[in-house]
Amino acid sequence: MSAKVRFAPSPTGKLHVGNIRTALTNFLYTKGQGGQFVLRIDDTDLERSTKEYEDGIKADLDWLGLHWDETFRQSERFERYNAVAADLRAKGLLYPCYETEDELDRKRKLQRAQGKPPVYDRAALDLTDAQKATYEAEGRKPHWRFKLSGRTVTWTDLVRGETPIDTASLSDPILIREDGSYLYTLPSVIDDIDSGISAIIRGEDHVTNSGAQIEIFEAIAGHSPQLGHHPLLVGPDGGKLSKRLGTLSISGLREEGIEAMTILSLLAKIGTSDPVEPRLEIARLIEEFDLSKFSRAPARFDPEELMRLNARLLHETPYESVLPRLQALGADAGPDFWDAARPNLHRLEDAVGVLKIVEGPVTPVVEDADRDYIAAAAEALPAGELDAGSWSIWISELKARTGRKGRDLFMPLRLALTGDRHGPEMDKLIVLIGRERILQRLKG
Repeated sequence: MSAKVRFAPSPTGKLHVGNIRTALTNFLYTKGQGGQFVLRIDDTDLERSTKEYEDGIKADLDWLGLHWDETFRQSERFERYNAVAADLRAKGLLYPCYETEDELDRKRKLQRAQGKPPVYDRAALDLTDAQKATYEAEGRKPHWRFKLSGRTVTWTDLVRGETPIDTASLSDPILIREDGSYLYTLPSVIDDIDSGISAIIRGEDHVTNSGAQIEIFEAIAGHSPQLGHHPLLVGPDGGKLSKRLGTLSISGLREEGIEAMTILSLLAKIGTSDPVEPRLEIARLIEEFDLSKFSRAPARFDPEELMRLNARLLHETPYESVLPRLQALGADAGPDFWDAARPNLHRLEDAVGVLKIVEGPVTPVVEDADRDYIAAAAEALPAGELDAGSWSIWISELKARTGRKGRDLFMPLRLALTGDRHGPEMDKLIVLIGRERILQRLKG
């Protein structure tokens, strides 16, 4: 059976780089095996979930090229969740608890003070029918916990290898709240079973939860999918990135001019044994992907590295790939222009500024000490149509006439022609600017 995985965002906010790293890991894993990628919208939180966020999630995934094979919403499946919950109650695996949050908090504090782990004591299992009726009469509504076996659950993690979790060290997880709404766990397990998910790959912050979830899988279906837990993202200094994730939304990065393949290239490689290099096509990332390459150390995400990688990717991008977008920007001046412009771009939008240098208007910068030199440069400009070799001929002639060398030889020309000390290579740029505009700028 081919691999089948899922990405399950909640439509309560925007996707950020942490979300996408998990989505990408799942996508690359399954597509490398010819498998399927499922997009599940976890919208059981009906108050906070919105259609706007759901549409944004889908737009971000589409833009990145992480196209799904199936999609569905959890909010359409409550009847199924209710049926499974009823079955678990009948088996004695889902039991009612009446403690308030304050009462549970006091229990945890007492356990810590006694040097014990703050694990739920299962007091609710000893309640009599009369005690339950008394609580109900007081207006208390039960929350429902899944009864763990207390054994050690062990699985061969796709990233971490053999991983044991002692469920006796865990509190029985709450699956249903007092108001009858579901927490994440039960709907997720049911959906994974019904969708035929073969592997669940997510952040290592879920490792402990997985011990409990495996038991829920086994209680419902008799078996669990494969599990993999990749290290989380941290900041460039090794500190937590979580507080900054909101500022690293995919839509925000797109607005900043970061290329989709830049984001994917970085997130696919950080935290692995592969070097971080730009890839122009997702097929290349699929080909190179292997879960065994993941390090056990946290992956360092540096926004500055993302910017540097974006520039490197643009420098390698062929003209045909960006032509429609250059046209939309009004910055399409042909393949020769792109060849000259791209080594200096950090964002594609920067091409607009390069085109302005070519077509003008440009305010030449000429120092008083260089006025005679610039006049001589106008006289020495090679005759005829300018080509790739014209710059070298021009510079050689000026060197012979004036004795100037190095920066004193070429920088005054760059400033006079572009008004800037930095920019595209002059041998390519003068061809684009053309003889007429060159002479206009030199004679100012």
